[in-house]
Amino acid sequence: MKENYPVIDGAESFFLKGNNVGLLITHGFMGTPQSVRFLGDKFSELGYTVLAPRLKGHGTHYQDLERSTSNEWFTDLEKGYTVLKEHCPTIFVIGQSMGGALALWLANKYQDIEGLILINAALSVPSYDQWIGKTSPSYISETAPDIKLKGVHEITYKKVPILSIHELQALLKNTPGIIPKITNPILCFKSAEDHVVPPENTDFILKHIGSNQKEAVTLSNSYHVASMDNDRELIIKKSHLYIQKLLQKVEVVL
Repeated sequence: MKENYPVIDGAESFFLKGNNVGLLITHGFMGTPQSVRFLGDKFSELGYTVLAPRLKGHGTHYQDLERSTSNEWFTDLEKGYTVLKEHCPTIFVIGQSMGGALALWLANKYQDIEGLILINAALSVPSYDQWIGKTSPSYISETAPDIKLKGVHEITYKKVPILSIHELQALLKNTPGIIPKITNPILCFKSAEDHVVPPENTDFILKHIGSNQKEAVTLSNSYHVASMDNDRELIIKKSHLYIQKLLQKVEVVL
């Protein structure tokens, strides 16, 4: 679909050229690359090449989101993977919230992805359950982003289209079925207190994923949007150690 509204300043996709190890970072539902920009900048400082695509309908207007589909969101992530692959032979995928589900689908399709890093990955969003099968209202008011750190502004919409909620729900409903097929190494972060996605979502992924290499880190001082919260430096530190550990097992030219 063609978007009818301009991209909000700061919500654009970003690409940061570094070494031959690429990090593909994807934001969540209603979010934008701005929500993972801190991670991208810090990973870039560590030398990695970083790409964070803006998913269709996000970062413009909620009426654009209403017309977009989960297939388009996945296609945007896959295009990012293809672009990054032109620069980097080795790629890790980082996904937050719905972006975690999309990252799982990407890993299911591309087994050469060196590893996954999921941040409060979503398989369910209980607050949206009341809208299953409903067709009205067309738009629902959204609460403030779930961030513990005070004074943080996330670019998002104040309204969410009910059709977009249905797209999200269909994506998340189908994701558990592919998890046992995924064998890529995985590192999962989960916030101990998350008011959007139950931490049990991460537990389910770790229990059922086909990978023999899996790690988990609990974030004690962040809510759902952990990439912008108090534990964001910890996410960088643990992810960097995880990536470097995996790179020691493969020959990578930096």
